[in-house]
Amino acid sequence: MELLGIQFNLAAIISFALRVGLLIILFILFIPIGKKVIVKSIQRAGSSQKVSPTRIKTLEKLLVNVFSYAAGFLFIIMLFAVLNIPIGPLLAGAGIIGLAIGFGAQGLVSDIVTGFFILLEHQLEIDDYITTAGYDGVVEEVGLRTTKIRSFDGTLNYVPNRHIEGVANHSRGNMRALVDMRISYHDNMDEAISVLERVCAAFQEDERFKDGPNVIGVQSIGSSEVILRVVGQTENGLQWECERALRKAIKEAFDKEGITIPYPHHVVIQKSN
Repeated sequence: MELLGIQFNLAAIISFALRVGLLIILFILFIPIGKKVIVKSIQRAGSSQKVSPTRIKTLEKLLVNVFSYAAGFLFIIMLFAVLNIPIGPLLAGAGIIGLAIGFGAQGLVSDIVTGFFILLEHQLEIDDYITTAGYDGVVEEVGLRTTKIRSFDGTLNYVPNRHIEGVANHSRGNMRALVDMRISYHDNMDEAISVLERVCAAFQEDERFKDGPNVIGVQSIGSSEVILRVVGQTENGLQWECERALRKAIKEAFDKEGITIPYPHHVVIQKSN
């Protein structure tokens, strides 16, 4: 009898281990397959409805995260079933505990609700350059609770969605390339404007510019300089590159024509007794 009891216990242990192992293997296989199905479905739906690539990437990451959370919860429930642990009392207890926690988790609820409306209203998407909540950078991930913003110095900022207010999205539509050039009071303004117009005419053949660039004229008059402004519309994200190219070309043209960039002057009056 004792031998039979040992054999029975060993068989039960082996059966339990096999069920748990099979469950783990199924989920190891299920999660990657589920993620691939989500990604392919989103890409297929996006291509058929002509959704922007950034929108597709945003929805992919969000749905994959939601799927991972749901799969983890399902795994725990099924593991309890394998262990013959009653699920009903646990769910009832979890509901009571969840209600108690909910009163102290208003920030979490606010994050989720705000994240939902951010996605619904298309306020921002992955790869968008934005300014919000005191941060300036490129969106790397939009989640239901937090949004990841990569600053230009490489810092990755985790921003709770409830703190995202007044989003300035710099990645929608064409952007403006603006260059202010200073000339000395001793230089001829009309000649300097003519030089700027020649430089702008050359850049109007540049495919990066959607409109212009054009010389606006005298922007302001400083203590030791006259400021001339050039403005053009560029493809999104290329405005800084175009501004650098304009400054270089204008500086070279000014040097060629003998137009000087001003520097501060100080007048010293010396009185003799």
